[in-house]
Amino acid sequence: MTEPKFFVPSRRLELGEIATLTGARLLDESKSGLPIHRLAAASEGGEDSLVFVDGKRNASLLSTVRAAAVICDPDSVKDVPKGVAVLVSERPQHAFAQIARLLFPSGTRPQPITGETGVSPRAVICEGVTLEDGVIIEAGAVIGRNVTIGQGTVIGPNAVIADGCTIGRDCFIGSQCTIQFAMLGDRVIIHPGAQIGQDGFGFLPGPTGLMKNPQIGRVVIQNDVEIGANTTIDRGALTDTVIGEGSKIDNLVQVAHNVKIGRSVVIAGHCGISGSVTVGDMVMMGGRVGIADHITIGDKAQLAAGSGVMNDIPAGERWAGLPAQPMRQAFREIAALRSLVERNRKGK
Repeated sequence: MTEPKFFVPSRRLELGEIATLTGARLLDESKSGLPIHRLAAASEGGEDSLVFVDGKRNASLLSTVRAAAVICDPDSVKDVPKGVAVLVSERPQHAFAQIARLLFPSGTRPQPITGETGVSPRAVICEGVTLEDGVIIEAGAVIGRNVTIGQGTVIGPNAVIADGCTIGRDCFIGSQCTIQFAMLGDRVIIHPGAQIGQDGFGFLPGPTGLMKNPQIGRVVIQNDVEIGANTTIDRGALTDTVIGEGSKIDNLVQVAHNVKIGRSVVIAGHCGISGSVTVGDMVMMGGRVGIADHITIGDKAQLAAGSGVMNDIPAGERWAGLPAQPMRQAFREIAALRSLVERNRKGK
């Protein structure tokens, strides 16, 4: 971190404190009082910085690392240069992230942009709105009729919260977001530009062309969900679109009407989830996954980046490819195709 302009450490930590907080083992106890002023990538480092190296793939960085201290796994200790303090952890990245959260709390939760407290005089607040203590509504935000917003929630500049919506406590709604026909739990983070609760893509063929099928459901977002910038989540047609507790959705994701996403699901950027899909708990989706409508994804399934899902996926399985299939089968087919191409090339 070469430019401290935006994120300044909230406190100073010494290596002994870091070892205690993370459960890491400091190899040289005489360095327990060594202060850490900043965090850095192992490829950059700095004489007063703490870095981490995790796994064999990144072990080559250790030979040239410049830092006050490094957190690494036990197998990598031998490669740390002399003079660099060593903290040994079975999970170096997790230990490093724990310290980062402590030093930079504003890096884990977005902060108000304008620095205003309370309700900005430049916000529009309609009748019947209920605001609990500590709510911040920034300039240009529009809060519709009969909206309820919980304690400690921040509504960013130019965000729109439409009539009747409920937003829980300690939430953050980023600038330019639109929330309508929606109920949000506590500690929900919605990044700038996300659009929640617009009508789903529902049309029926009629005698004179396509007729719009009314979308009269809601969006229900449970506690501790995080939704990335410019992601769109359609409201349900008759039933609700639901995002389960603790799930994390990246930027530029499309979630269609009636989708049910379970708890602690991770969805990477550019994924598209069609209508009436059911996603189980703890599912992981790589970037640019596409899922056809009315598909069921079982608990703890994993979908490789770029997968095109056209069939139900049983719980716990790993699928890849277009169309998606069990990962081992997909890789066998790729290997067979490469072998065939190579034999044809040599035959010529």
